[in-house]
Amino acid sequence: MKAKKILLWIVVLALLFTLRTANCAQKAEKRQDMSAMYEQIQLFSDAITIIQKNYVDTIEPKKLIYGALGGMLRALDPYSQFMDPDMYNEIKVETTGKFGGLGIEISIRDNLLTVIAPIDGTPAYKAGIKALDRIVKINNESTRDITLLEAVKKLRGEPGTTVDVTVLREGEKKLLDFTIKRDIIKVDSLKKAEVLEGDIGYIRLIEFQQDTSKELDKALASLEVKNIKGLILDLRDNPGGLLDSAVDVSDKFLHNNEIIVTTKGRQEDQVLEFRARKKGALHDYPIAILVNGGSASASEIVAGAIQDNKRGLVIGIKTFGKGSVQTVVPLPDGSALRITTAKYLTPSGRSIMNDGIEPDVVVEQKEYKESAKENAEDIFESLEEKDLEKALEENKKAYDHQLSTGINILRGIIAYNGKGIRD
Repeated sequence: MKAKKILLWIVVLALLFTLRTANCAQKAEKRQDMSAMYEQIQLFSDAITIIQKNYVDTIEPKKLIYGALGGMLRALDPYSQFMDPDMYNEIKVETTGKFGGLGIEISIRDNLLTVIAPIDGTPAYKAGIKALDRIVKINNESTRDITLLEAVKKLRGEPGTTVDVTVLREGEKKLLDFTIKRDIIKVDSLKKAEVLEGDIGYIRLIEFQQDTSKELDKALASLEVKNIKGLILDLRDNPGGLLDSAVDVSDKFLHNNEIIVTTKGRQEDQVLEFRARKKGALHDYPIAILVNGGSASASEIVAGAIQDNKRGLVIGIKTFGKGSVQTVVPLPDGSALRITTAKYLTPSGRSIMNDGIEPDVVVEQKEYKESAKENAEDIFESLEEKDLEKALEENKKAYDHQLSTGINILRGIIAYNGKGIRD
């Protein structure tokens, strides 16, 4: 009797999922799919019956169902997940309330919990966590087979409390241990706006938030009164943020009606196209976009839009490749499915998901600590005139090969025609 009830549950859920994802115009194909699905459900039901009859301990039916749903969603991609009622309620609370965090964006890559990027100025950044670090332990517990939401739950906590994180870092022979104090994460999306070498504007965005577009407008205005001839937009270690913010930022540098990004899913309402809707002045000076492996999501949308519309050059190394849309579908018992429903495509139709954005000019970034050793004397000599923090920052800038490459390329474009790269 229990097996029949479980089977009914699965059939209902399967039908719900099918109705949400099937294309109504392909009725014959849908009937074939349904027939195949019923065969698989029968196989599933047989397995549950065997487990209930033969497993050494009595198993609650709900535990089997939830376990099966978890496996089903996990088989899709790292961003799809089943949430039981407790986890779903907790996630809803966390999206509206305050919580302590580390200031990192994470993903699952090659079955390993991976840091997309630490956000500048946050506890994780200050502790020394780097983009593409693989988190293998949280509080000395293995992260093997952990889901994203489970990882988020472990990393978040009361502000002021600590969490132990063990990471595997490329190039390091041993695992690295960090103890990081949680804090309320408040980040200014625009970190820096300045003029370099007299006439090259430089802006660094560290996240795409609701007010990023307004902050960028102010920064551009402050630079343009100084008669800049080119702009470097630094999106390195920017893990992304809001889609609307990425669209608004891209819009500032593109001509009216040029495509910024499209989303493509199986449903009609998941196919969307975002175009430039020029409202203000066109900032038409040459642009270079700096990216690295920590540039993801919204950063990749901006880089792809600038690149595909031939508005500027992308410089650095390949981006992370996080370009998908997730939708939460509540279920009748209070649980929910979090499923990937669409992918981001650049204006030329390239998928950002997993592929990332390949730069126009590939420039590997030499580790700053190695460069600093080569020029340690310059740092200490400069202490006679400047404070340590400023001296370190200026010395670091001198060894920023990606930034210096961007400046040199803009110089060449300015000397050639003073505009972008469209021609």
